[in-house]
Amino acid sequence: MTAEIKFLWARLNANYWFYPALFSLIAALLAFTMIWLDRSGSAEWVNDVDWLVPARPKGAADMLTVMAGSMIGVASTVFSITIAAVAYASGNYGPRLLTNFMEDRGNQFSLATFIGSFVYALIVLRSVRAEDETPASGADAAATALPGFTPQLSLLVAYLLMAVCVAVLVFFLNHIPSSIRINKVLEGIGERLLGAIRKTYPIEDRFSEALDQPGGEPLKAWGTGYVQMIDFEDLAKIARDCGCIFSLKVRTGDFLHRDLTLMEVEGCAPDTIEDRVRKCFTLGPSRTPEQDPQFLIDELVEIGLRALSPGINDPFTAITALHWLGAATSEIGRRDLRKDICGEDADDCPVIPLPDDFQHYVDRGFGSIRSAVATSPIAAEVMLDTLANAATPIGDNLRQGILRREGELLVAQARTVLVGPDLTRFEDHARKFGRDFWDDASAQ
Repeated sequence: MTAEIKFLWARLNANYWFYPALFSLIAALLAFTMIWLDRSGSAEWVNDVDWLVPARPKGAADMLTVMAGSMIGVASTVFSITIAAVAYASGNYGPRLLTNFMEDRGNQFSLATFIGSFVYALIVLRSVRAEDETPASGADAAATALPGFTPQLSLLVAYLLMAVCVAVLVFFLNHIPSSIRINKVLEGIGERLLGAIRKTYPIEDRFSEALDQPGGEPLKAWGTGYVQMIDFEDLAKIARDCGCIFSLKVRTGDFLHRDLTLMEVEGCAPDTIEDRVRKCFTLGPSRTPEQDPQFLIDELVEIGLRALSPGINDPFTAITALHWLGAATSEIGRRDLRKDICGEDADDCPVIPLPDDFQHYVDRGFGSIRSAVATSPIAAEVMLDTLANAATPIGDNLRQGILRREGELLVAQARTVLVGPDLTRFEDHARKFGRDFWDDASAQ
């Protein structure tokens, strides 16, 4: 399966039309099946159930009309509330978080349930025959003892769908305000980032850095946009078929334009494989979370930077972002940073990604937010604690040293902006930070 197909499936799950369209199709199939059962006489047992009072055609038509009208009305309201929540979140937390809300399954399934119920009610309503109408067929007349045609089983299913819709509406009204709470937003980003790290670097407690690249002849990019997905499996297959080695010069999330070096090829001429290689890369106008842990790190950093801006001045939101950033950094620091592209054949893998060493991730996260954190005494103290906590589970002195160095840079930058009692208190905290690192190093 090419990168385009994989990316298409990922994008289908990140919009508000796919699941409503799917549920509408399922609802239509369900409606036609129920009507067929009613017309064929297979649903006569419904009339024999004492506690189910058979409906007459007018009552059935009225009920289905009300259901169809209310469902499309509720669907419109749900969509309006969702758009308002998305606009609020994007404006306050950053436009890159729009993808997170578009992928929210609660919003997607809520909208899909109401639209699917509307489609079901509309199709069943079409089959109802008034008492003075001629039945569409002899089977219609035999389907019920009452005059006209009332699809009793279809009507019963409609009642059940109404109950489901009420439950979904209650869920949605609770889900929307919960989903835009900043702590919930940060939790969603953080958990997804931790999952992406574990998937990208599955080997734990091994501290190997990325493999060195042998170089080769350059293969140039042919388009413009962000690298949204790379099909590493197909790239490895192409490399093995041609007996060559690919040294990638871009990673997922990088921006390309024409004639930039996409990869270096050793062992064969780039022109002979260019057409096949193109199918392994998906370019687009924006970055996406697929295969790109740095995108999620950037989201945490963006929220922290916005929170620490003078116009917002919300250090506690920045502190929460720092906590999740520390958890992700610690997870990266405990892992083998050679990407698992070829699985069991990783040692002989002919595709060598652009190196992602530990220093790179620390700079991308803590390094990007450091200057803003240095202006807030409470956030600066928390960042020092977070760096120390992130280093504690890491059993590699070199990686611990990188985190210590990041703390020292924060201390140096904070000394240029903090004054008075704030600086004195921070200096005391910085000394404790240094002692904690030295104690950890001596213990190892």
